[in-house]
Amino acid sequence: MRCEVVAVGTELLLGQIVDTNSSWIGERLARAGIDCNYQTKVGDNHARIVECIRLALQRNDAVIVCGGLGPTQDDITRDAIAEVMGVELVRHDHLIERIRAIFGSRGRDMVDSNLRQADVPVGARAMDHQPGTAPGLVCPVGEPGADGRSSKVIYAVPGVPYEMEELVDLEVIPDLQLRAGEPAAIVSRTLRTWGLSESGLAELLASRFDLLAEHANPTLAFLASGMEGIKVRLTAKAPTEREALALIEAEEAEVRAVLGTYVFGVDDDTMEAAVGALLEDRGLTLAVAESMTGGLVASRMVDVPGSSRWFKGGIVSYQSDVKFDLLEVPAGPVVSEAAAKAMADGVRRLLGADVGLAITGVAGPAEQDGQPVGTVWLGIAIGETVEAVHLRMPGDRKRIRQFGTIQLGDLARKRLLELTNED
Repeated sequence: MRCEVVAVGTELLLGQIVDTNSSWIGERLARAGIDCNYQTKVGDNHARIVECIRLALQRNDAVIVCGGLGPTQDDITRDAIAEVMGVELVRHDHLIERIRAIFGSRGRDMVDSNLRQADVPVGARAMDHQPGTAPGLVCPVGEPGADGRSSKVIYAVPGVPYEMEELVDLEVIPDLQLRAGEPAAIVSRTLRTWGLSESGLAELLASRFDLLAEHANPTLAFLASGMEGIKVRLTAKAPTEREALALIEAEEAEVRAVLGTYVFGVDDDTMEAAVGALLEDRGLTLAVAESMTGGLVASRMVDVPGSSRWFKGGIVSYQSDVKFDLLEVPAGPVVSEAAAKAMADGVRRLLGADVGLAITGVAGPAEQDGQPVGTVWLGIAIGETVEAVHLRMPGDRKRIRQFGTIQLGDLARKRLLELTNED
């Protein structure tokens, strides 16, 4: 069973509203084992909506059209579906009364423009559930099969997220599963990596790709995530969710064996959450000293639930005299190996933490003390070791600060893993 999502609304194309509905529907379809190979956006234009729906029907068994079911002149999804079906729209009295009752429950009177929402293409039916004034529609297309169901189907749901979600869960998904005949589940898991480019990951995992290509289940894919590293997505399809998860877990073990410590988390895990988990496992606490990042590192650390168990706090030593007077950074350049080491050791001492982290650098817009933009020093004090790492970061001021923050977390993660391996 293949299903396409068509999101209707000129505001989606103009960027005035972000289309979160299509991604939500895609996730629900995957959980139900329904393949979704296309998602389309189209403006409020009758001819283009008709064209999109017809194309979607050519390459899929079902189409979910989201939006355009309101009472205004630009809400033309019903009209477009009727043209695709080759039928007229008929106004249903029971839907008028249903819509009127919804207005009454809100202490309002229904205006005449809402009568359009009771129009249904001939041969289609309104969905039983109706959370808002716009009824959802189930519109059969094509000749019925041996089971009496049409060969293809169009579902129309409102664009209001909570209304759409209720109708997809209670009406669309159950109907699609009945049409599919055989139960199935599609499960995905994402491994979060840091330290390799997309091409580097592809080279390391080339043998896995070649092997999986013969079976096509599970599958591997790479997802670039901006300043948060590269994601490796594993996807499997099986009759049940448990069987799909078993396929995922077996392949995850193979991928982790290849990538090793480049993998720092799964799905929505963050770098700072990975650091926090290692600190908590070891019974250690952390403090940070920041210059270039101005508190960004500490902010991300406290975003982790339960961080108060392992995060002592931070010092934003943005100006040089704070580094000299508070953290006892030696006289000289404040973007240097010596400064990074002194900051890490100083904040560890001042806040009574087991681990101290530090970052100092030149984020721009201009060079500092003869050092080019993108020059960064990371410091870490852990056990008897105090060390510094020199980096050259690409990008503008924002990207340099963000990259530096995650690089510092990755340095801490790797050193904590080394401590674990030594035990």
